[in-house]
Amino acid sequence: MLIVDAHEDIAWNMITFGRDYTRPASETRRLEAGGETPAQNGDTLLGWRDYQQGQVALIFATLFAAPAHRKEYPAETQVYTTVEEAHRLYRAQLDLYQRLVDEHHDHFLPVETLGDLETILTAWQNTAAPTESAKADQPAKESAASEGPAGKPVGLVMLMEGAEGVRSPAELEEWYTGGLRLIGPAWAGTRFCGGTREPGPLTAEGHALLEGMAQFGFILDLSHMDEKAALQALDVYPGSIVATHANALALLKGSDSNRHLSDRVLQGLLERDGISGVVAYNGFLRADWKRGDRRDLVGLRQVAAQIDYICQMAGDARHVGLGSDFDGGFGWQSVPAEINTIADLQKLAPLLEEMGYTQADIAAILGENWIARLRATLPGSM
Repeated sequence: MLIVDAHEDIAWNMITFGRDYTRPASETRRLEAGGETPAQNGDTLLGWRDYQQGQVALIFATLFAAPAHRKEYPAETQVYTTVEEAHRLYRAQLDLYQRLVDEHHDHFLPVETLGDLETILTAWQNTAAPTESAKADQPAKESAASEGPAGKPVGLVMLMEGAEGVRSPAELEEWYTGGLRLIGPAWAGTRFCGGTREPGPLTAEGHALLEGMAQFGFILDLSHMDEKAALQALDVYPGSIVATHANALALLKGSDSNRHLSDRVLQGLLERDGISGVVAYNGFLRADWKRGDRRDLVGLRQVAAQIDYICQMAGDARHVGLGSDFDGGFGWQSVPAEINTIADLQKLAPLLEEMGYTQADIAAILGENWIARLRATLPGSM
């Protein structure tokens, strides 16, 4: 079954830590061992070979920079203090993705139109999944694989996380033409709305941003938006609405963080035919888990429980997907014990089957729900 991962901070990692995602995760870990990068961001969970092993056909690749007052890592360079600084950082990341595609078009391709999407899906669906013998032989082949492609291109759907890079709604057309397809107005609080640990409603600028986004058919991402702002957006935004990487607050007993989706927001999202991507980060699966705790205190069953909670609320399996947020400020040390790389998200399939989900349900959860949303929103051409 194909996997679509709706949230990966690829450009942020490439610039901040110099990571090369054409390499296997194992090679990046070997090169970074003993250095500052894993100490700050954890050991990587991502790499092109790992996408191949896990049948990860599409990722939502983010543009992300943090406000300077929320800088978390000494090496972090993607921080801003003004709107102009944010704009430059976000534009540079979009340009970086273009260079990644230009230089490694056999590894990564942009997904901006329906034609782009079908090109990626055709490549993956026309090639059988690796056999068990091929998987067993993989370690011996990793060094050779890093020298050249031996798989399918991974599609990149551009997502802006935190909209401070948009100086005014007037430039939304430029962003859309440049390939951006989803916008999340918040990370921390922004001039558009409240965000994580910085609550608040939509502002006048936030309403103007949503009006401009609707004109071009951007998908609105509620992730990180404060509850009040998210509920307002659900009422006023006429276009497609999702939460690419956000878990249900109801399963995180003891947490009062506005980072997670309240039942009110989840119900509103479902009423708007939205999709929520479940995050496989231990701190978002168990409220009392903290950095430095044993990773085996959390398992994939807690990821499955988050998925099931949304399915039970929706009454079907058509409104939930995956939004791993892997390498987004955490790594191997902070994910469920069964996960070594992103390829291990396939281990969710048998767990969901045990819970009574059909093969069609599981395929929808792992990737088809996001694919259907892209088919419904991407333009036919540019």
